[in-house]
Amino acid sequence: MFKATLRSFLAHKGRLFLSVLAVTLATAFVAGTFMFTDTITRTFDRIFASANPDVTVTPADADFDADAISGRTASIPAETVDTLRGQVPDAQDVMPEVMLQSITVVDASDEKLNPEGPPTILGTWYEADWSPLELASGTSPEGDEVIVDADTAENKDVAVGDTLRIIAGTGEYRATVSGIASFSTTNPGAAYFMVDLATAQEVMGQGDALTNISLQAADGVSDEELKDQVLAALGDGYTVETREEAAATQSEEIGEFLSFIRYGMLGFAGISLLVGGFLIVNTFGMLIAQRTREVGLLRAVGATSGQVRRSILVEAVLLGVVGATLGLGAGAGIALLLIWLMSTFGMNLRGTELAFTPSAVVAAYAVGIFITVVAALVPARRASRISPMAALTEAAAPAARPLAPRVISGALLGAAGAAGLVAAIQVDGAASGLLFGAGVLLTLLAAVLVGPALAKIVVPVLSWPFIKAFGSVGRLGRQNVLRNPRRANATAAALMIGLALAGGTSIFAASMKTSFFEQIDNALGADFQVGGSFNAPPQPFPGTVADAVRDVDGVETVTRQRMVQATMSGDQDVQVMLNAVDTNFGEAMAIDYAEGDGEQALRGGELIVTEDQATDLGIAQGDVVPLDFGSGVAAQLTVGAISQGGQAMSAVSIDTLEDLLPGTQDVALMVTMASGADATAVEKALGTALEPYPQVELRDQTEIKDEVAGQVDFLLYLVWGLLALSIIIAVLGVINTLALSVVERTREIGLLRAVGTTRVQIRRMVRLESVMIAVYGAALGLVLGLAWGVAGQRLLAGEGLTELTIPWDTIAYVLVGAAAVGLVAAIGPAVRASRMNVLGAIATE
Repeated sequence: MFKATLRSFLAHKGRLFLSVLAVTLATAFVAGTFMFTDTITRTFDRIFASANPDVTVTPADADFDADAISGRTASIPAETVDTLRGQVPDAQDVMPEVMLQSITVVDASDEKLNPEGPPTILGTWYEADWSPLELASGTSPEGDEVIVDADTAENKDVAVGDTLRIIAGTGEYRATVSGIASFSTTNPGAAYFMVDLATAQEVMGQGDALTNISLQAADGVSDEELKDQVLAALGDGYTVETREEAAATQSEEIGEFLSFIRYGMLGFAGISLLVGGFLIVNTFGMLIAQRTREVGLLRAVGATSGQVRRSILVEAVLLGVVGATLGLGAGAGIALLLIWLMSTFGMNLRGTELAFTPSAVVAAYAVGIFITVVAALVPARRASRISPMAALTEAAAPAARPLAPRVISGALLGAAGAAGLVAAIQVDGAASGLLFGAGVLLTLLAAVLVGPALAKIVVPVLSWPFIKAFGSVGRLGRQNVLRNPRRANATAAALMIGLALAGGTSIFAASMKTSFFEQIDNALGADFQVGGSFNAPPQPFPGTVADAVRDVDGVETVTRQRMVQATMSGDQDVQVMLNAVDTNFGEAMAIDYAEGDGEQALRGGELIVTEDQATDLGIAQGDVVPLDFGSGVAAQLTVGAISQGGQAMSAVSIDTLEDLLPGTQDVALMVTMASGADATAVEKALGTALEPYPQVELRDQTEIKDEVAGQVDFLLYLVWGLLALSIIIAVLGVINTLALSVVERTREIGLLRAVGTTRVQIRRMVRLESVMIAVYGAALGLVLGLAWGVAGQRLLAGEGLTELTIPWDTIAYVLVGAAAVGLVAAIGPAVRASRMNVLGAIATE
């Protein structure tokens, strides 16, 4: 029986080719995701393992990423170095360091050298075994000199002898490039500017304080032993980690980012696998129908129904193995493409270090075999029910089963799904997300189940223009679609899934842009905004920027904004990025308040919290909330107001923050013109005033809208690009269905040719059949996407997504695109059908 199965698989390998291709594409996405994320993990693990000293000492609870936004720098007293040198006998070397991120570096032409996204680091230069940088050319920096990493030097055209400006919150410093340093491992994308210790301390502006201290253990002393000695010498107030602990902490942080990427991409891979499953179900179903006599003969010579069923499943396993094997190779190509894409965002990974890990191999074969076997279960069950008498008949397909059970089941699931979507809008918290996800899944299953019945209703409507245009050929195309509505629905469903998600995403993106524009028009009272790039985390800048803006003629008010990380305590601890703003904030931005008055709260030194935070903390206006800012800084503030709506924010006044945390810096300015001022003249004057500050950009309201729209469009195109794989597989499904259908209808096509149908008409008939299936799938998908998009918008209305916008132009483009997809998919099957030998086709059994 196994030999017969293998011969059958090899005999139909041409018909199974597109199914193998679908499995290949879907498993390639899975394998490529694992290879890509494993490559990043391996790269960073190697960096962290080699770029950490034996023991590191940092300030207790220091968060340097949060400090980079606030402009503060947690520090260690310089005398700590003397303490360690005097009380830690097994430390071979004690290295004082300063590492800063809140800086901007520009060249002589005032071009920024900071990368977009990855951090820019100013650090202390030293040469040690654990240093990730090695001097490649030039000399070590002294005084007003700086070393630049090789990647930044190459990308920004920096050479030894060039003069750079280092701009920090404490001032501006000029430095001459004394050398270029290369990475001993891979540069993850950050820009490094290394100076001597005295210069780094001057830039930090805290006297002779340090950000961290590195220790190297003497020979024969373990890292743990050295750590114990350091803890004994320093006591509380410090974080002390061994090389292994520091690497684990850093790996955990990058792991959270990678998990987001991996699970997101695997979600799209799952969609592609689901779509591929429809293709495989159709393929095996049609092959079984065409092999009815063959299976009947096997049953007649003694094959049991179980053997027939296992034979079909073995064919599915073979298909999965072949597809997954090819998918592994294609996955490497996808991973290399992703590595290249990451390099465009500043993360430098080497394709030669591609991680071909066991997890990628196991995942590819597991999902490839699983999806094909599951998809073949129903066709295998049907094949096992073919009786030996089928060998004596000319039946090409089993009798059609009634659709009523599917319609009833689909209607019940659809009602449950719709109820889930409606309920998601009504409830709050995590339950709303779960209900929304359940509603999406149930309505999708309902559409698949009810699809065959819907096809009988919808396809005649959609086919009306084609029948009007092409007459009898159009009617033949419609009949071919409707003769097996289950098959037509399974083929269209594959396209429906991808386009439903794409349509829902488009509605979400359009609503996001419209809502944000509405908020700008209604809430933003300021005429201009000054701040860093929208494509990077907020970067602080010195108060001299606000002073320069205030001095511009035509400027009436300048509202400063700062950001600092804090933990609020109540019924639970809530970590927030707390805003600090001037008390005239209400003139620049209109905020709605559920309780209290924001401007009054700011003037009174009180705290503004959002409605969600108030709920999580279990607090109301007038309650006192403990805040912990880290580094031993804590406070208790009274809740003066609770903000609501899309612009909701937690905030204190800048004066209050300065009393608690001196030294924070601005991250944005909102500028309002005086009444009657000329906007063009003021904008030009502001641009001139800001020329000495290349770390900030000036935007008017239109430019803010354009930047936000660009970011939303980028995310939309990214989602569409990832969904493109599932749409490609769906197109393969249309091609496969048509190709097998043409084989199935060989005698019928021969008879049509015999009674005078021309080759052109045969090709047109097949093309119209393809277009009707594609347009039907697209229409069904867009209806689903519309329902999901509207429900998603209403679900997030309280989070700022207040305006529902349906991109009708995109929907029209999708329908036209679906027709084009149908035409393209029909090219091969249509040509094959038109070239059949008439007599040979009529003689076919």
